[in-house]
Amino acid sequence: MADTRESNYQGVFDGTVGFGQKPAVIVIDLIRAYTTPGEAFYADGVVSAVRESVELLATCREAGVPIIYTKVLYHPNGADGGLFVRKVPALRKLVAGEPMAEIDPLIPPAADDLVIAKNYPSCFFGTTLASTLFSLGVDTTILIGCSTSGCVRATAIDAIQYGFRVVVPRECVGDRHDGPHDANLFDINAKYGDVLPKSEVIGLVRKLGTSPALAA
Repeated sequence: MADTRESNYQGVFDGTVGFGQKPAVIVIDLIRAYTTPGEAFYADGVVSAVRESVELLATCREAGVPIIYTKVLYHPNGADGGLFVRKVPALRKLVAGEPMAEIDPLIPPAADDLVIAKNYPSCFFGTTLASTLFSLGVDTTILIGCSTSGCVRATAIDAIQYGFRVVVPRECVGDRHDGPHDANLFDINAKYGDVLPKSEVIGLVRKLGTSPALAA
């Protein structure tokens, strides 16, 4: 009888990174291009992730957890997208002034939230994210957004490589199809971070809400 993926990974890829003392939320590309029916990148899974993220973001704001949004923006000629926009030409639409490049209105950035523009899958690649997190003393990245198999996964890999704990609230990430979504959540949990129920992450944030370390 063939091994299940769980039994195959058991004892090798089933560790945890845990939850630190100074988390930050990275809201990955939850822009209207993914949540507007008829758009090339539209995905039901992302619409669900946006809805599920409302409570988490409210809890994090109440606890004083930093929140950093990312969105994809390109020069009108796409030169800053390199081979990525050649591989995925639909990305060329995401330029300054394009409504579909803006954050979904259900989860708008607050005045104190940072919004970082990026050109490639990882939120760390070619951006100020790492230096910002280091300067804030962050030890844990809570990753929400889309897509699970693309930018979320790429960011999770880079986050652990930079020395940040990675936590992914399962309900708050989304993809175009359950297959890649589930496979990448499994892989992220096996190798790069901890995939947890949203309720558990909210509980951990609330527990840290009065921590001096979080307020520092």
